[in-house]
Amino acid sequence: MTRLTFKALTIALALVLLGSSPQAQTPALTVPHTQFTLPNGLNVILHRDTSVPVVAVNVWYHVGSANERVGRTGFAHLFEHVMFEGSMHVPEGSFDTWLEAAGANNNGSTNTDRTNYYIDLPANALDLALFLESDRMGFLLDDKAPGKVDGQRDVVKNEKRQSVDNQPYGQAFVELSSLLYPPGHPYSWPVIGSMEDLSAASFEDVARFFRTYYVPNNASLVIAGDIDLANTRKLVEKWFDDVPRGKPVPPLAPPSAVLDGVKRKTIADRVQLPRLYLAWHTPGLLKPGDATMDIIANLLSSGKNSRLYRRLVYDLQIAQDVSAFQQSQALGSNFVIIATARPGQGLDKIQAVIDEELDKLRKEMPAAREMTRALNQTEASFYRNMERVGGFGGKADQLNAYFKSAGTPDFFDKDLARYRAVTAAEVQAAVDRYLPKDRRVELSVIPGDKK
Repeated sequence: MTRLTFKALTIALALVLLGSSPQAQTPALTVPHTQFTLPNGLNVILHRDTSVPVVAVNVWYHVGSANERVGRTGFAHLFEHVMFEGSMHVPEGSFDTWLEAAGANNNGSTNTDRTNYYIDLPANALDLALFLESDRMGFLLDDKAPGKVDGQRDVVKNEKRQSVDNQPYGQAFVELSSLLYPPGHPYSWPVIGSMEDLSAASFEDVARFFRTYYVPNNASLVIAGDIDLANTRKLVEKWFDDVPRGKPVPPLAPPSAVLDGVKRKTIADRVQLPRLYLAWHTPGLLKPGDATMDIIANLLSSGKNSRLYRRLVYDLQIAQDVSAFQQSQALGSNFVIIATARPGQGLDKIQAVIDEELDKLRKEMPAAREMTRALNQTEASFYRNMERVGGFGGKADQLNAYFKSAGTPDFFDKDLARYRAVTAAEVQAAVDRYLPKDRRVELSVIPGDKK
């Protein structure tokens, strides 16, 4: 079981850059893996890659801020912090100390739909990583847990002050979420939660959330790298078999989110330059149209030859910067365009130019060279991620992502095929369907005193 060699990657990229049809000339991408489920419900995925003597241990808990409820938000992100504070058999502060001594690095992140953790370490230290992950999965809430939760509650509050409350433009995405989604929708509040909810939550509120969602039957474990498959399976069984299974996780039943007009809002912030945010509802992660919106984002703002960058930043010089992206999510995605005005320039003119460029895409298909450039950039990024085993976005993380969103870990070829199949006609139709001028959010952030 081997991964794509460097030579194979070089050939594949060369074919792309030469404009050849990769669909016809390159072999199907595949990441060989072994998959099994423990009696407690833990889904395990193993991938052998012996190119370097390292191993990535990647755990996804299928819980994010969408699993919270009104009045008790921020729990998923809070536990991202608490999970590093030690567990029943790991003294507080030892998690990072022991990993650093073994030459490892680790991190975690939370979004609306999942919480993930990775440990990248030398292959001969795999036992340590599995012990640490299993202990915090099964035995996090020991007798010191209330103190650990309270300590990290304060840390998260401080992070919110730094990254949202006191960060230039930091309130913008909080406002966007509340404008895009009705009250009570799982995406209507920020991932980091609110100060009020974090303060009001009792330890039992927080513990109940952990016992519901941080259970093996709501998690998936990927081990990728220089491993022996049979021996690694024995290690997984050794460390995780005694972690108790949780109750079935309740499914989400969100209310519908529809924009039936334009929602406009202007907020003041301690910033030097005005900034415009435009946002729409778009197809969910891996749904038909999701990849098309990624291509549209590329055409609009990826690189100096992209449509919005060329018009706003280079030709007219009325914007300091511009970006567009498809924020893909399980319950429905958002397409967002952000532009910062240059000194002395207004947001109305910037918005008018953005609408002109969107109108052009509605009326006329993008040129073949634009489509080729967008696909080339997408494929190059895709292959670069596949060269890494660990970290955020590496093969271990992606195997977990595909398992959760597509139901199968080895979705690499089908994922890339989504982008290769996008046509210029589909781009034109998608702009017309998903980015209407009369059904969107228009948020302006202007210099001034915060309310």
